[in-house]
Amino acid sequence: MPPTHTSHENGVVTIDKEALKNILPHREPMLLIDEAELDGETAIARCTIRGDEFFLQGHYPGDPVVPGVILCEMMAQSSCLLVDEAGGKMTPYFTGLKNVRFKNIVRPGDTLTFKSRLTAHKGPFYFIESSGYVDEKLCVQGELSFAVQKA
Repeated sequence: MPPTHTSHENGVVTIDKEALKNILPHREPMLLIDEAELDGETAIARCTIRGDEFFLQGHYPGDPVVPGVILCEMMAQSSCLLVDEAGGKMTPYFTGLKNVRFKNIVRPGDTLTFKSRLTAHKGPFYFIESSGYVDEKLCVQGELSFAVQKA
């Protein structure tokens, strides 16, 4: 049985996959991140690409590559950990993506680490910079915005 806990140490909150479900509205197969850490206005989330994910089927046969749109969704889920204003009783809706860049290919066996930072918040709107790395090599980056609606 997978662990289902959140731990606090030195001001850093560590969240496993089951506990992510208390924050994010996503569920399998669309819950794409495996674990996260929160430290104030910064979130660090990780996802290991196993190779059997739905988004790799047919993208591309014999040369599986994580699609850019999935990398954007992973950044979004990582970012949404910073907009948990209602204790998990909220739904974040994408309102924008700016300056998204894909720098390196992500393949099965890679572990992505996403670093997201809250840059602005006004009413229900949140603005976040996020980037994803494999072995400290930049793979994707962008500016994301969300509108949060209470569930």
